[in-house]
Amino acid sequence: MSLQPVIAILLYLVSTFLLGANIFSSSNSFNKTRPIALTLGVIATFLHGHFLYQSIVLSNGLDFGFFNAVSLVGWLVVLIVLVSSLYRPLVNLLVILFPIAALAILLELFIPSGRLLHESLSTGLRIHILLSICAYSLLMISVVQALMLATQEKLIKSKRAALIMNSLPPLQVMEELLIQIIVVGFFLLSLSLASGMMFIDDMFAQHLAHKTILSIVAWFIYATLLWGRWSAGWRGKRIIRWTLGGFTTLLLAYFGSKFVLEVILQRV
Repeated sequence: MSLQPVIAILLYLVSTFLLGANIFSSSNSFNKTRPIALTLGVIATFLHGHFLYQSIVLSNGLDFGFFNAVSLVGWLVVLIVLVSSLYRPLVNLLVILFPIAALAILLELFIPSGRLLHESLSTGLRIHILLSICAYSLLMISVVQALMLATQEKLIKSKRAALIMNSLPPLQVMEELLIQIIVVGFFLLSLSLASGMMFIDDMFAQHLAHKTILSIVAWFIYATLLWGRWSAGWRGKRIIRWTLGGFTTLLLAYFGSKFVLEVILQRV
């Protein structure tokens, strides 16, 4: 076994510990560890990306098996948040995302599952796959942001949570950030569905019907959420519930079907 993914897992976990200590500890001893944690996280992300490249890009095509796809989305989510944290208050999301990425690598290492996409795959389908992965990744970030917002709303009345609250941006900023993430994710999801209709011969074929229908349902959920926000002034818990509902539907559309077909039924 290559040491590269093992080192990436360890660095993700150490970075998580340092960031978590920075948030939850009242001691000043951890205040200077954030740059170290982020540096370790960047190194882990680089190693994770290199390992993914070796696992997915093969001489005879692309291996988009279930756990490779999960690991790729986990890596892309971490990468987006790391880059975005340079100008957005997103660093604390990494306390949740780093362990998820570490778990994704672990699953990819020990539960191999192959689904080879031949190198002759059309450019249109490659674009569709890329747009889909980017959409899922951004909307996954929105779920983590929604969960943090829900936690922040729950703890805001608790004096014991003052330390955590002080480490997070104000509720209004968190909510606005959530909507911005959803807007970009929704746009990419729209492009993904449009490219699928353009480049896939029959999106409602037997093996694609459930994925297509659930993706369209998710699109309508996100569209309703944005309409409610901009037209009806939805806020707080309602936004959080719709965010979770939309992503759950999307999760079932993509990873649910891949898990059943590739892991349970062993079809590639």
